[in-house]
Amino acid sequence: MIGFWRKKIVFFFTIIVLTILLISHEPVPIAEAQTSTPTPTRPFATVAYPNRSLSASPAQLAPLPYAYGALGKAIDAETMKLHHDAHHASYVKNLNDALKQYPDLQKRSVEGLLVDLNSVPENIRTKVRNNAGGHLNHTIFWQLMSPQGGGQPSGAIAQEINQTFGSFDAFKKQFNAAGTARFGSGWVWLVRNPQKQLQIVTTANQDSPIMEGSYPIMGNDLWEHAYYLKYRNRRAEYLDNWWNVVNWPQINRRYLSFSTGRSPN
Repeated sequence: MIGFWRKKIVFFFTIIVLTILLISHEPVPIAEAQTSTPTPTRPFATVAYPNRSLSASPAQLAPLPYAYGALGKAIDAETMKLHHDAHHASYVKNLNDALKQYPDLQKRSVEGLLVDLNSVPENIRTKVRNNAGGHLNHTIFWQLMSPQGGGQPSGAIAQEINQTFGSFDAFKKQFNAAGTARFGSGWVWLVRNPQKQLQIVTTANQDSPIMEGSYPIMGNDLWEHAYYLKYRNRRAEYLDNWWNVVNWPQINRRYLSFSTGRSPN
């Protein structure tokens, strides 16, 4: 009889212990699981400019920040006029044409369209990709050059270039090599990649690095319309001369804006 009750007591306590263990291993509530999901430290909201995004309501062509011939150390006036007034203008027009039947899409920024292309209707997706990308890339590009440009970088961007690539000269060599090796039309970029490292990448056609999760700090246009009138097929010579107009203060502002999350002056 004692043995019977001993078995009953052991069975009873076993049930209690198992119940406690099951309760302690219940699934984590959804709300708690969501709070542990990592989120980007800086969404790609302000890519076109260091402190603001590019509107698609409607897209507009901003004037060049300098005269057509002001970058003569690297790019001739006729090329600049055709590049801005014809090529860039066509991207703006085509983007507005693609979005005119979609008022909800017009409320997004150009950056927002490009990072979420899958939400764009399939019948206009390629047109938005090409023309929103062309508008964004060129808006950045004009800012990256200046009549007073050239020389070597200074400040925070210079320090990280040296740390990542060994020296500014080594960085230039790698950047030019990547630009020369890019087959066909596209861009060469210095980006902050998803691992928060500086990296040299190229993109095809008018694709933006933000489509792959990278933030463009600086970039050079490799399309033939960017250099052909002066350099013909000598892309490498164009890439070499382009450094004479690079706007390092603006590039540093872009770098600091993304790295620190604060709007530059």
